[in-house]
Amino acid sequence: MTASLAQIIWIVCVVGWYVLRYPHERKARKTAVAASHRGGREWLLLSISTTGLGIVPAAYVATGFGGFADYVFHPLQGYIGTALFIAALALFYRTHRELGRNWSVSLDVRKEHKLITDGVYRYVRHPMYTAFFLWALAQAFLLPNWIAGPAGLIGFGTLFTFRVFREEQMMLAEFGETYRAYSQRTKRLIPWIF
Repeated sequence: MTASLAQIIWIVCVVGWYVLRYPHERKARKTAVAASHRGGREWLLLSISTTGLGIVPAAYVATGFGGFADYVFHPLQGYIGTALFIAALALFYRTHRELGRNWSVSLDVRKEHKLITDGVYRYVRHPMYTAFFLWALAQAFLLPNWIAGPAGLIGFGTLFTFRVFREEQMMLAEFGETYRAYSQRTKRLIPWIF
């Protein structure tokens, strides 16, 4: 595998992510929001994440932006990155299917919102965040650049760090003891570990 092919794989996987997400985003828009925790802070976090997972790596792939920070690409990196991105896409697909109309890009509770605790949610409370971290790791392997590669880990890591507690508080307020019990038997991102 070459660095150019790894970049093409990154592009294909990002497009694949959008293709997987788009129908769920359309369905979610049709479901009314009962309570929203959107605001300037939420949009800032989403912007930071989008910059790290989309804007910076896309600029690098399209224009060579930040090329001074390139390092030597090894084919094994490309294979690892491809496997990680495929795993991320599979997990995105599962989480979207299992969340259904409960999904939202922001911190929202939908009308008739249900707490999903089966499927991949049986093992972790935030499998979509797990999928984004897999994407960010894949990006670090696929793009041999000290800026574009780790930008996803920094961008999405920032969103996760400053959002997950608020999201869990929102779910606790909505579902009470049911969510508390669910939290006690599951981990946030990695089954049985974290």
